[in-house]
Amino acid sequence: GRKPSILENRAMARTLIVVAAALCLTATPASAQIPRTPDGKPDLSGFWQVLHTSAWLDIQDHSAEKDVPAGLGVVEGNEIPYLPAALEKKKQNHATRHTADPALKCYLPGVPRITYMPFPFQIFQTPQKVGILYEYVHAVREVYLNSEHLEGPIEWWMGDSRGKWDGDTLVVDVVHFNDQTWFDRAGNHHSELLHVVERYSFIDRDHLNYEVTIEDPKVFSRPWKMNLILYRHREPRFQLLEYECHALESTN
Repeated sequence: GRKPSILENRAMARTLIVVAAALCLTATPASAQIPRTPDGKPDLSGFWQVLHTSAWLDIQDHSAEKDVPAGLGVVEGNEIPYLPAALEKKKQNHATRHTADPALKCYLPGVPRITYMPFPFQIFQTPQKVGILYEYVHAVREVYLNSEHLEGPIEWWMGDSRGKWDGDTLVVDVVHFNDQTWFDRAGNHHSELLHVVERYSFIDRDHLNYEVTIEDPKVFSRPWKMNLILYRHREPRFQLLEYECHALESTN
């Protein structure tokens, strides 16, 4: 066939250069895309929210029922390894969930449930501490970085949170809970020995992977995990608003 002219060869070369440049841009590592603080740590500051309600209603896969849509769960393997007595309590909780859920009494929902309630929250960050403000029941958490837990036992609704950086992942270790909170409306529960490890890591600048490891030797036969995605609110005027919880009269 006919040989390409010099002009055609130059045009092809320019096209290849443009394609190569585009591939380089798309291959930019995620670590270069995430926001960072002046000291180089990932900057988690901003407004975040889980954009589904299944983890609030039932953290496991579930079918639709009255007033509850079907949902895919967030538990790895969809199995919660209850000990036999704890499983019976879970069944009792489930049977009375429409009145017995502690969240219906306007109690603090505990960790990790506060993160996946269907309400936004705001993260503030300094080199010494990460603060989290939740729209739901005006809850507040302070995650102290590179410090030890207080001596216990202490029974708090939201536990005692201590954090550290593992590369670009914020790891938060939480202990010192009471046994009065549930993981969801379905009645999944724990004891005062609950130990939670949260891992916050960027997928890209507007999405965080939220991984939670749950351990409680009084209730579960082994540790188990949940995985969720947190979405950043980008609306220009977005802010946390007032939320007033009113307990059901039958739960008082």
